[in-house]
Amino acid sequence: MSFLPPEFAEFVAPQTDRCLFLTNWLEAHCISYSVITIENSRHIFINFPTSCYDPMFRIKTLLIHYDRAPNSPGANDNSAAVFQLLSFIQKLKTRSAPHNLRIIFTDGEEMGAMNGVSDQGAFGIAARFKKLGIINDDIIAIDSCGRGDVLVISSTGRKNSGSASFNRRLESLYERTLKLASEVSTGKWVTLPVPYSDNAAFIASGIPAIAITVLPKEEASDLMRNLQRNKKLEAELLTHNLTSTDILPLTWRFMHTPFDTPESLTEESFVLMEKFLDKLAADKTLV
Repeated sequence: MSFLPPEFAEFVAPQTDRCLFLTNWLEAHCISYSVITIENSRHIFINFPTSCYDPMFRIKTLLIHYDRAPNSPGANDNSAAVFQLLSFIQKLKTRSAPHNLRIIFTDGEEMGAMNGVSDQGAFGIAARFKKLGIINDDIIAIDSCGRGDVLVISSTGRKNSGSASFNRRLESLYERTLKLASEVSTGKWVTLPVPYSDNAAFIASGIPAIAITVLPKEEASDLMRNLQRNKKLEAELLTHNLTSTDILPLTWRFMHTPFDTPESLTEESFVLMEKFLDKLAADKTLV
């Protein structure tokens, strides 16, 4: 696994304190950060200088959960994305133009998967954003992006019965994200209903958010065909009410299991995400 940094093995080791690992890593690379504890979840905010922001353009907030399911190495869910973003942050240090990015490594995402969205660590962040009136960021959850060659933009949330304003803003975010994906990966991106990530907490709080993931081409194609054949599959997928998990992409079946290992990751997904993040940093949408 030559494309993975040597520290990756330590990060996925069973007893690693992942918050401590990340703060130590950031300090070693001279990256400013703050740890914000909200209801027992420890979130890590990257502190960029004010020169990184241009008030003419929209802020882009990236959510990357660093926790993992019990008894799983969590290599793809979500260690790969964590290291993709750490590498990206190092590149941003050398960028002279404003990038308008907020980057938050979130804790407690897996609690939402087990107990419901209100227990998700990002729910507390969403509540803070709402209290502060931060409701117009482009909020993107980066989750499970270490395996495959197809960029997947989640369509989840578009069928929610939100307010007209919420629906309009979510649709705008969705369309702009699709445009970015088409520029980064012509012919190798899809939109699919993806089981919620940290975007769920923001959607539940009335703040538009979207999720990005990656799948191997064959798995993405199979899921698209199954969704077309079975019109009930989308609802079953999002409510975790499947009678059999065999219909899920193999990548998703690995999640929360001992099979989510570094050996399951692919170099092409890291190349793809580097291109996407670079394009996102350069994107300028007027406020």
